[in-house]
Amino acid sequence: MLLDTASLYFRAYFGVPESVRAPDGTPVNALRGLLEFITRLVQDHRPDELVACMDADWRPQWRVDLIPSYKAHRVAVETETGPDEEVVPDTLSPQVPIIEEVLDAFGIARVGVAGYEADDVIGTLAGRASGPVDIVTGDRDLYQLVDDARGVRVLYPLKGVGMMQTTDEAVLREKYGVDGPGYVDLALLRGDPSDGLPGVPGIGEKTAAKLLDAFGDLAGIMAAVDDPASKLTPSQRKRLDESRAYVAVAPKVVRVAGDVPLPGFDPALPKRARDPQRLEELAVRWGLGRAVHRLLTELGA
Repeated sequence: MLLDTASLYFRAYFGVPESVRAPDGTPVNALRGLLEFITRLVQDHRPDELVACMDADWRPQWRVDLIPSYKAHRVAVETETGPDEEVVPDTLSPQVPIIEEVLDAFGIARVGVAGYEADDVIGTLAGRASGPVDIVTGDRDLYQLVDDARGVRVLYPLKGVGMMQTTDEAVLREKYGVDGPGYVDLALLRGDPSDGLPGVPGIGEKTAAKLLDAFGDLAGIMAAVDDPASKLTPSQRKRLDESRAYVAVAPKVVRVAGDVPLPGFDPALPKRARDPQRLEELAVRWGLGRAVHRLLTELGA
């Protein structure tokens, strides 16, 4: 089980009231919510391995070099020596280091790699896995990794983690008319304002799906642009032709990396806390007693 950790703690932050606070008054709603997410996931799915994948770089320079608008609207502060600072709610950003400390005290593997997003870590781990993989994320970009033959599916939270959409190839074909790899082509054609991806003007999700159905993949669509006999409309042909520069680089930006140089780590789901004393200290300081106890109970079940 691979967690898109930032996606989950953002959802927890907006789903759990900010009135959930530590004894000193510090909001801990994202932290508490994430622990409850993990508890429910362990309870419902019993993974053998669990990895909390982290954004060591939420906006890698190699993606920005290809598409400068990539996540540009989410930059809070530009930095010379490292990743730009992302716009994050004032009461969420202080919770992130605590989340990392708590995961480490539990002994839940936490993996982030400089120069890569959590999606890239997930893509690399999913590609290396020898058995079934469940990816837990609220980000549809990771639908591209769905692969029935390898048992890779996405658990997409609809309401908390009690109601999850299990996304396999059948769901993708029903909703979007594509398989996992085809989702990359669909996503880059329609664009994604939340990631600063412009897409091809005038081509939304439904049109992109129809084009992919008609011509197979992105390469087939671009070949049709050069074929006067193809059944593209004049406006589609013009817009695709004018978007050649974008279409040439977008696949590398949208496709998750599968070759991230991962550090050594133990992905096994712990049966007990790695550092019980530190976990107890954190539980007391941040008012996490019940949430910590519930997760410990599930880990030892």
